[in-house]
Amino acid sequence: QVQLVESGGGLVQAGGSLTLSCAASGRTFSTYVMAWFRQPPGKEREFVASITKNGRSTSIAASVKGRFTISRDNAKNTVYLQMASLKPEDTADYYCAAGDEFSEVADSYDYWGQGTQVTVSS
Repeated sequence: QVQLVESGGGLVQAGGSLTLSCAASGRTFSTYVMAWFRQPPGKEREFVASITKNGRSTSIAASVKGRFTISRDNAKNTVYLQMASLKPEDTADYYCAAGDEFSEVADSYDYWGQGTQVTVSS
C-alpha cells in the first residue's frame, strides 16, 4: 500500500503559476505509475497528467498541454504538477493517484490522496 498527501494548492490570479506536490509513503514509490486528476466544481473527475515509474514518459491532457508539467523525484518519493498560465477553468480539486498501469483512466489507479484545492481568479 501507499499513502498519498497532496500540498501546494491555493488561490492564484489568472495567468499565474502554482506547483502541487504529492508525497508518498509506504510501498516503494518508484514501483508506481503516478498521475494527477482534477474535479472542477459540479463536474466529473478528469485526467490531467501521468508519469511512468522511471519518469521517462509522461501523458498530458490536451486541455493543459503546454501549460502543465508532471515530474517525479523517486529519491524524495514525490510527484509534482507544475501549473503555469493558469485559467479560471483550471479551478478544481486536484488529486494525485498511484497505480500499476500507465493510463488516463481513473479506475486504473488504486490509491488516491485527499486532494488539494486550486482556485484561479479572473
